[in-house]
Amino acid sequence: MSAGSLFARYAYPPNALGYCGPPDPKALVDAGSAGAKAEDLVSVARRFSGAWPYLELIAASNGIADPLDTRVVAAYWVGSKLLEGIPAASLLHAIGKHPESGLGAASQLQAAAMAGGVAHHSFHVLAVYPWLALLRSGKQEPAMTVLDRCRIRWGRVEEVEGANVIVRSRPLGFDGRDLVLLDERVEQACCSVDGVGFVEDLSPGDLVSLHWDWVCDRLDPDALAYLQHFTARNLHAVNTTTPAG
Repeated sequence: MSAGSLFARYAYPPNALGYCGPPDPKALVDAGSAGAKAEDLVSVARRFSGAWPYLELIAASNGIADPLDTRVVAAYWVGSKLLEGIPAASLLHAIGKHPESGLGAASQLQAAAMAGGVAHHSFHVLAVYPWLALLRSGKQEPAMTVLDRCRIRWGRVEEVEGANVIVRSRPLGFDGRDLVLLDERVEQACCSVDGVGFVEDLSPGDLVSLHWDWVCDRLDPDALAYLQHFTARNLHAVNTTTPAG
């Protein structure tokens, strides 16, 4: 799979909702398609201000010249060994490049990074954005929904219903202080809309990754293990922070 296709399938769901990236989601799909120019993909990917500094960090930390190398993109969205060994100070420096970095308390960001946080998409969702702080202050929504849906999560296909699938997955919950993974439940996820889709020929039993309401990719056992591992690490990191107030 090309880096463009891999980046697009994970970045498209929030982009289509207007949460990040360029205003026209078709630009992302076109840039990630086969035969697209590399400079077009770079131009679009740089406009995802949440993802780009992490891609630069992962690439630089592993001696990879291209932040859109497939290995780097996979490490950010799903996870891989490339995330191991990146110093907390480097992670904090990368976070400082985010327009969103001022939303969360600096002391809590530092604490989460020092507690084992890693340069994975889940860190941005759980630690950089202020949603956990809002939960702890008693503001349940939209914080809980965004935390659960914006993270990359995993699930197993139960049924295929045309352009949608029924997936069994573990939602994120909140116990009054910490974020926790709850017991499995079933949910409906989208495979394609108006000709845009990323995974074909799904069958019951397939393991998949999800972002917002979309199926992004099939997961092999190694990818599933990495996604679960780095999600757990970042949950632990943010749960060690002291609630503000």
